[in-house]
Amino acid sequence: MLVQHLHQYYVPLRRKTLLTCSRSRLVTTLAIETSCDDTSVAIVQKSDGLSASVKNPIAALHFHEKVTSDNSQFAGVHPLVAQDSHQKNLATLIAKALEYLPLAANPDIEVDKETGVREQAVKNHQPSAIQVFSNGRYLLKERPDFISVTRGPGLRSCLATGLDTAKGLAVAFQVPLIGVNHMQAHALTPRLASALKQRAKYEPDPAFPFLSLLVSGGHTLLVHSKSVTDHEILATTNDVAIGDCLDKTARAVLPSSVMAQSKDAMYGSLLETFAFPSGPESYNYTPPTRRHEELARKPAKWGWSLGAPLSETRAGKSREMKFTFTGTQSNVERICETRSWEAERGNEERVDLARESMRVVFEHLSSRVVMALQQFAARKTGIHTLVVSGGVARNDFLKHVLRSFLDARGFSHVRIIFPPTPLCTDNAAMIGWTGIEMFEAGWESDLSIQARRKWAIDPEAEDGGILGADGWKRRIREEGMRESCGLR
Repeated sequence: MLVQHLHQYYVPLRRKTLLTCSRSRLVTTLAIETSCDDTSVAIVQKSDGLSASVKNPIAALHFHEKVTSDNSQFAGVHPLVAQDSHQKNLATLIAKALEYLPLAANPDIEVDKETGVREQAVKNHQPSAIQVFSNGRYLLKERPDFISVTRGPGLRSCLATGLDTAKGLAVAFQVPLIGVNHMQAHALTPRLASALKQRAKYEPDPAFPFLSLLVSGGHTLLVHSKSVTDHEILATTNDVAIGDCLDKTARAVLPSSVMAQSKDAMYGSLLETFAFPSGPESYNYTPPTRRHEELARKPAKWGWSLGAPLSETRAGKSREMKFTFTGTQSNVERICETRSWEAERGNEERVDLARESMRVVFEHLSSRVVMALQQFAARKTGIHTLVVSGGVARNDFLKHVLRSFLDARGFSHVRIIFPPTPLCTDNAAMIGWTGIEMFEAGWESDLSIQARRKWAIDPEAEDGGILGADGWKRRIREEGMRESCGLR
């Protein structure tokens, strides 16, 4: 079990009084993520921009932690192990997170556990506050404005654990519930990262439209992100995701001594470290400047070579807008089966195979990005930003290949955004931020919603995309409150 205290990476907003009637609106959500093997909880807060200053950024993470289930003995994520971990750790993380909620307005009563003042506080504190036991005493804390939770896609049993807990919190706190699309959250993560840094009037960054390359163990998507709820899928994989390909490649290539070092099932990161122990200094990468260079095989001194995916298909499929990774994975496994590496002998060849396998799949990703950019350029549609998010986005060699590839193909003007490493993998912060974006757009979820194993983000998909899911309803705005505050 791996526990990560993710909130250490961010400076939270100052604990300040949140006035019930204020021209500066702060929106706070408690967020839950349980789509796979990570149990994560966050307290995310966003200002409307009127209170932003040198001391107060647009957004803040008051709390952000996660626990990763131990799947090492299964060489992959085991659904039952992941579900057990959620059931064991979720409530504990939530209890801890509540202590980090901002103090309530005028918290003039601190309720000591040993005194009888608690009942008096229950009668007198404002409806928007809740009592939280912290450091041996009860404190009045601001109630979250709503609860955000991953609804899908993901492992249904894992999703249900988080969703059912979130429903209970929404009912107990009498606040709205927002069921978040996990892949939508990955696409919007850079907007959270920029808001955590901005300390002036909020300008969403990146602004729509932009391209999103979502790369993880379960998904590989190239998306045209047009709005918070409209993400057109330009290319996807019809076999395995790139993260799964890298994990299985690692299991085939890496020595058992290296595999034993893993604390989780994310072997792709081990593959990168093994291939490039010196980091960028050992990349030695030259991007292809033309399509035929990209498709050409590069024989290794060991007698093998890896072809570019789709390069040897007929009927022009080498330029088809889709991803495929099983061919590369199978080729690597066949090469390894023909070798009789003993102990640490053969490590040089293993390193070369690890590097070449990553180069091939990363150039495959890059080629589809370039094709999309060429299509937009032909239509004179300006796309100036590419967002790369998901667990594989942590890979520094991917960052190097993608930037070099786009530069070599005439797209040096396209900005590439990678979220901070803690926000690349599954996390509750991105769920909370996406919940805030949906909340501000006027949406909330009905308490009857259920977990969705599959859930598209493209409105043209068969299920209707994000808003095509059942259970969405327009949020009832507190117009009376806004009018009394002079915010009409």
